[in-house]
Amino acid sequence: MRLDESRRIFAAAQEIIPGGVNSPVRAYRSVGGTPVHMARGEGAHVFDVDGNRYVDLVMSYGPLILGHCDPRVVKAIQAVAATGTCFGTPSRGELEIASEIVERVPGCGMVRLVTSGTEATMSVLRLARACTGREVVVKFDGCYHGHGDSFLVKAGSGALTNGAPDSPGVPAKVAGLTLVARYNDLAHVAELMELHGASVACMIVEPIVGNIGLVKPKAGFLAGLAELCRRHGALLVFDDVMTGFRVARGGAAELHGVAPDLYAFGKVIGGGLPVGAYGGRKDLMSRVSPAGDVYQAGTLSGNPLSVAAGLATLRACDEPLFHARLEAMGARLQAGLEGAAARHGVPLHVGREGSMICPYISRRPVDSLESAMASDRALWTRFFHAMLANGVHLPPSPFESWFLSIRHDEAVVDAGVEAADSSFAAATRA
Repeated sequence: MRLDESRRIFAAAQEIIPGGVNSPVRAYRSVGGTPVHMARGEGAHVFDVDGNRYVDLVMSYGPLILGHCDPRVVKAIQAVAATGTCFGTPSRGELEIASEIVERVPGCGMVRLVTSGTEATMSVLRLARACTGREVVVKFDGCYHGHGDSFLVKAGSGALTNGAPDSPGVPAKVAGLTLVARYNDLAHVAELMELHGASVACMIVEPIVGNIGLVKPKAGFLAGLAELCRRHGALLVFDDVMTGFRVARGGAAELHGVAPDLYAFGKVIGGGLPVGAYGGRKDLMSRVSPAGDVYQAGTLSGNPLSVAAGLATLRACDEPLFHARLEAMGARLQAGLEGAAARHGVPLHVGREGSMICPYISRRPVDSLESAMASDRALWTRFFHAMLANGVHLPPSPFESWFLSIRHDEAVVDAGVEAADSSFAAATRA
């Protein structure tokens, strides 16, 4: 496999773009080597600038639930682009997509469109603080909510202490307003809330964690968080940016039967274009300006192109058995990966929810950040490069979810499994 053009572009990019990339994971720092630079996508496949073809299991980290260049999405974008790309005024499409979101999501009475998932989480946090009159936020280890200062926080020196900055440039005073709890450890969260609950504005959580691979909530965990929030007068926020409209028509809340007070959305609702949104209970969202006093604004919020792509995507997801087909292909991929690993003596734990999946090279189940970090990263790195050589494009990190689209049919999934079989063999020989 030749990557000459990718190498040339990357070398030039490093001179004028920090690290040569516009988002850190793209730099391949976790796995080494030259980032593959893509030229185009088609259905379940991508093609790089050197002409190599890959089964795509990145799918832009989630938005492309219909696959690359779905004709309905392309047609919707083209139709809107021909009439204007942005106006700085309200448009009919904004109402239509807001209505689609509110109709689908349990307990979501109002929604505000923004332009990224990070903007959505930052805005929802401001709203939660305003509505409760409190300043402290609880996040969970292993969950990612964008690069806002309040979220780039690691646990403090003690298990129940305030957080410390996880990046230069984050003021210690801001980090000190964030508490870090252990995901899937309800007793730990309860203890934290007993100590700090009177100061907590909200808990924000990925209901299904997609940023340490794929970790599902234990039975009763999300319901337990909702009860702790009610008991202590805090708000519960689901970061549904990854899981929204992908794991179920109504997102993680529908799947698990737990509705939070507030949500953050992204990815699928933009159909591959930049988008974000936050929403929730109508009494809370009514505090957002100009209806209320909590200020948030954005020149490109509700951009007509993003709205058109998102509407086409959401409506396509309403096809009969849409999510059942994604579940079937996710299960097929999981079974294939487990079989391939077993044939080569590779210990594997597969985290999966529908069309989100992550295989950990691990002898123990993965249900937390700690157990995810115990996986064999060196063997995974060799597996990653073997998969790339065998024509499968994976996220360049063992701690990122893989994504399927509706275009990943049995033939595509089986091709991915065949590549995995060869790649496990190569990785164990190295």
